[in-house]
Amino acid sequence: MAAKSSTKNSNVQMAKHLANVVSDTYLLMIKTHGYHWNVTGPSFHSLHLMFEEQYKELFAAADEVAERIRALDVFAPMSAATFHSHTAVKEANGAPPNAKAMLQDLIKSHEQTRERVAEGRAFAGEVEDTASEDLLNKRLEAHDKTIWMLKSQAA
Repeated sequence: MAAKSSTKNSNVQMAKHLANVVSDTYLLMIKTHGYHWNVTGPSFHSLHLMFEEQYKELFAAADEVAERIRALDVFAPMSAATFHSHTAVKEANGAPPNAKAMLQDLIKSHEQTRERVAEGRAFAGEVEDTASEDLLNKRLEAHDKTIWMLKSQAA
């Protein structure tokens, strides 16, 4: 019976890491969507399209991470308050910043989110949860690519 209890405990701990990831991902999606709506300036068209691609990818990722939490037999976060209590991502408040500041803010937010994904992946490796580890490896790859694209636009 101890092995079953240990697995349940590992699942709960893994779900906590994934709750951080889904919360960061969801708030980053909201921020990116807001920047998509409000970007202005000479790079408007390219940034508007890039932000749209990114928020759609983040929305799909949040769904996938939440479904992994459910596969671990734990309830996924389902309220803004819960997301806020688990996220490291700072919301965009006040008047929209200029395009360059949006890019810098998104780079920072993706780097923070990437760090939390890496923490979750490391834990998944420790507890031999290969499904969560594979999912989080894909998220690391997605954040690395997005960071590269944002930095290329910000240069």
